Amino acid sequence: MTTAANANANAADATDAAAGPRSTAGPRSTTTRRLLALGRAEATLLRRNRTALFTALALPLFLVFTLRGTLAQQAAHHPGLDVDSLLIYGSVGMMLAFVVYYNLTAAYVARRGELVLKRLRTGEARDIEILLGTAVPSLALGLLMAALLGIGGSVGLHLSVPVNPLLVLAGLALVLATMIALAALSSSFTKTVESAGITTLPVMLVIQLGSGLFVPLEVMPARLADVCRLLPTTPAFQLIRVGWFGTDGSAAATGFAGSWGTAAPHLVTGVVWLGLAIWGAVRHFRWEPRR
Repeated sequence: MTTAANANANAADATDAAAGPRSTAGPRSTTTRRLLALGRAEATLLRRNRTALFTALALPLFLVFTLRGTLAQQAAHHPGLDVDSLLIYGSVGMMLAFVVYYNLTAAYVARRGELVLKRLRTGEARDIEILLGTAVPSLALGLLMAALLGIGGSVGLHLSVPVNPLLVLAGLALVLATMIALAALSSSFTKTVESAGITTLPVMLVIQLGSGLFVPLEVMPARLADVCRLLPTTPAFQLIRVGWFGTDGSAAATGFAGSWGTAAPHLVTGVVWLGLAIWGAVRHFRWEPRR
């Protein structure tokens, strides 16, 4: 009872901090200010939750270490597989999956259960600002960890610079937007924070196994690989791969100009899935606990 009371008190304090002073004096409230205030409040709650921090940081790093051994075994049966580039690609993808999708799903469920989301809707912040503000710490942490893995790993493994940085940025933006929408959608079917590990499992398996992170698409049977390329998160991750290495595994590497043609189908499919995920989140997201 004491722990639950403390958690609710912390959430209430963070909500008050995000809402800001109620007097008319002071700087004018803008979307940016509200997002930053909500982000700071959520970051405070995240720092106080050691379990969430462990899940967001330690678990993905552990999976990164196991990924190299898995890719090495696959390379033994498929000569020519670029283990180093796939290691960086898979590590960045798994880091984003855990830090953004899983962590954010749990955050939405926790804030809903503490009635934080319901209270925030009575203030100036719009619905989209509340959802994005809650996601700010997860996005910042995910991008930081992905950058450290990507840049540090590339330097250590002597990988080439991205062939098309614009496609890398487009892929990252599409990945993050899709994961936020999927997290909001998954939270609607998640009653408690403890059950988030179960309700997010199907999407996590799709991300890890179907997006070519743990099992490269080029080692799969052709028909299975074609199906995996149509899964919700695969196109966005493939955009990152094409932009960085000039290939999605189905064709030879190309330069800056050729990468656009390779990326076009992934971009179209990814945008369609993003629209469907946003539609599902808007339709099913819950702002307060079920009665």
